[in-house]
Amino acid sequence: MPEWFTLLPAVVAIAFVLWRKEVTVALILAVFTSEYLLVLGTGNSPVFSGLFNGFIQTVERTVGVFEDAGNARLLVFSVLIGALLAYMRVSGGVSATVQRMVNSGLATNARRTGMMTYITGIVVFVESNLSVLTAGILSRGLFDRFNMSRERLAFIIDSTSAPICILILLNAWGAFVLALLTPYDLGQSAVSILVATIPLNFYALATLLVVFYTVWTGKVYGPLAKLEANGSAHKTINEVEIEPGRARDMLVPLAFMVLGMLGFMLWTGNGDLMQGSGSKSVLYATVMAVSVAFIMLISQKKFTHKQLVEEGFKGIGEILPLVAILLLSIALGASVKELGTGVFISGLVADYLPLWLVPAVIFIAGAFASFTTGTSWGTFALLVPIGIPIALNLNLPPSLMLAAVLGGGVFGDHCSPVSDTTAVSSLAAGCDILDHVETQLPYALFCGGITIIGYIIAGLMVT
Repeated sequence: MPEWFTLLPAVVAIAFVLWRKEVTVALILAVFTSEYLLVLGTGNSPVFSGLFNGFIQTVERTVGVFEDAGNARLLVFSVLIGALLAYMRVSGGVSATVQRMVNSGLATNARRTGMMTYITGIVVFVESNLSVLTAGILSRGLFDRFNMSRERLAFIIDSTSAPICILILLNAWGAFVLALLTPYDLGQSAVSILVATIPLNFYALATLLVVFYTVWTGKVYGPLAKLEANGSAHKTINEVEIEPGRARDMLVPLAFMVLGMLGFMLWTGNGDLMQGSGSKSVLYATVMAVSVAFIMLISQKKFTHKQLVEEGFKGIGEILPLVAILLLSIALGASVKELGTGVFISGLVADYLPLWLVPAVIFIAGAFASFTTGTSWGTFALLVPIGIPIALNLNLPPSLMLAAVLGGGVFGDHCSPVSDTTAVSSLAAGCDILDHVETQLPYALFCGGITIIGYIIAGLMVT
């Protein structure tokens, strides 16, 4: 089978999304395409009977997602977030929090609301999903109040959380990258290499600056401006319309989730935050937050046990489509990894480049791998073992190559409709996932273009 066939699953997914504007079926077709190619690659199945085997393997691949405990925790956490959001909403806690912030002067206009969201995303840098969820849940009602679209909110939280987490690597990403660097003799500590990537991660820095510009000026461009001009936002329940209750019915569960996440990261890491388990911590913290919200509501005697259970399941039902997308994106990532899509892309980079172009093309390869597989983690695992040896063999700065890999992974995630981060950002903001991808894409491409120019200049300077 020709190696370029490994790109077909991504081509199928992207083509179907562009044609039908539907992500779930696109992901199913992409997983099937990948599994069908894997079946044909064994040489044991004819073309037509391979279709049946490909179908069976597609089902098994999707079921196999649950075999990994980390994946199962992520999916359960995503389901529980729906219940947590429902409890915050029906309690009137969201409306009361919005009212209190407006009355206190903290969020009296669109600019202050956007700045609060931006700063929240930066401060909660320990985990990208936690950053997205905290900023999104806190700001949804405020964005509604000041007539800013949920798509704008999704752009701000998505384009703040991952860049800040990849710059301040005091989190699970940092521990993961440190582990990837361990086998190499870098001539200096892996931590110092990580610190040196901060000024060289041009994509993360450019994205944070663009988000700040958007928040400060209130100006939006491209599909986002068109969407807001047409008034086609707010597809989900508008929390501000619910009768205000007590602000603490939102803030206390949210505080338990954030502080619980930090506490469980320390606990699972035996006192070391960077060694903690992100999937365990976010699940435990979310279960705790849902439990606290339930107890607070039941103690007010405004709701019966049965009513609260029903509201919880309604909230879960609202986000099940996004959870399905998350499930399928994980299955696709595992399938194309076995197919060798990322290895093929990386091989092209390593074999056919002038030295000064290497950092820029490593960034592009990282972006394409992340875009097609929907995972930054997989991109890091794939390209760090390629980029670092290239840097060592060609006397390029390891920090420059590592920054290109990390930035490329985040860039591809921001552009990808099959990324789990995209799904979580849409979930947190309460908007359609395709609307989020479409409205964020021009900003990501702009920052990506600036980054490519930056790495070309950097490549010329160090060669």
